[in-house]
Amino acid sequence: MIVEGKNAVEEALGGHATVEKIMIQKGTNAQYLVDKIKDSGIVYQFVDRTALDRVSKTKNHQGFVAFVSDYRYFELREIIDEGYKKGTQPLILILDGVEDPHNFGNIIRTAECMGVDGIIIPKNRSASVTDTVIRVSAGAASHVKVCKVTNINHEIEYLKEKGFWIFAADMGGMDVSKTNLSGPIAIVMGGEHTGVRTLTRTLVDGIVSVPQHGKVNSLNVANATAMVLYEVNRQRGAK
Repeated sequence: MIVEGKNAVEEALGGHATVEKIMIQKGTNAQYLVDKIKDSGIVYQFVDRTALDRVSKTKNHQGFVAFVSDYRYFELREIIDEGYKKGTQPLILILDGVEDPHNFGNIIRTAECMGVDGIIIPKNRSASVTDTVIRVSAGAASHVKVCKVTNINHEIEYLKEKGFWIFAADMGGMDVSKTNLSGPIAIVMGGEHTGVRTLTRTLVDGIVSVPQHGKVNSLNVANATAMVLYEVNRQRGAK
């Protein structure tokens, strides 16, 4: 995969992916990043801008393009174990069919900022971690553990066995700000076109909703995710 832009390349240096090579534009003024790349021991090469333009998909590489190995997905048990090792109650995000890579990238960026321990996605009918997702996440995808599974509902049952409370964000639920979101929890966010699927709704411990007062009665999934995760952090920070 190709990672482009100063922030995304810098984040990739300390993330999960293996960076194989970095191309740097000759004469760049981002010396701090050049020094960081040199210190990392990763193979790098100074090239003309035209060379970067040829390999860039966005044409907005900002003078840096990194070639990285394909994203390594994590096992759910790894995510849970690492979450507990942090000394806090684990927080997991489950995306039930988010297909737009821009939404997925934005969700990953929010998840990293809000301290999410891992994201579960289905193998089918879902965006994967691609170049576009990494770019939109502004490099956050290098720090967030993503688990790709065959059946989300099986993983929900597994999480319950591990002591997690599962909440789905959907219309007609309890006010999220009045719902106890302490302890190990997982939040299910539905896809752009399907929402949370019917069977999944029957498996969760509760449905939560973001109160809305405008004329538009639905939120973009990336925006809704940000609001729900903020509320989780607000409650945990108040204790």
